[in-house]
Amino acid sequence: MNFFAGSMEIQMLCWAVVLGLVQLVVATSMATKDQGLAYNMSARDLPAPPVGILTARMQRAFGNFRETFVYFAVAVLVVTALDKSSANSVLGTQIYFWARLVYVPVYAAGIPVARTLVWGASIVGLVMVLLTALA
Repeated sequence: MNFFAGSMEIQMLCWAVVLGLVQLVVATSMATKDQGLAYNMSARDLPAPPVGILTARMQRAFGNFRETFVYFAVAVLVVTALDKSSANSVLGTQIYFWARLVYVPVYAAGIPVARTLVWGASIVGLVMVLLTALA
């Protein structure tokens, strides 16, 4: 079995990594703008200067991504390693990725109910992949 044969699940996992890296760069860049380069290059022994509302939202959105990504990655890798790919696991990875992508601007815009619904959709996608792995 070629583990990185390019299954749709692995492709979506790779795109999720790209999304996470983009969120990292955006949140870090915005924090540097708000807190200053000197602080962000320091040992950060002193309390952090405050950040703006949009920066804080981007940091929280990235933190939320990190909370779910590890579970998504493990589920995708288990499905792939066990060669259990199915239409359900493919759809689940796509739902997870697209919901996580939509989550960023929805969170940045401060739309609370939509943010929660989009987060829920990403969890549904993740669970679809996990259930395929467990089947």
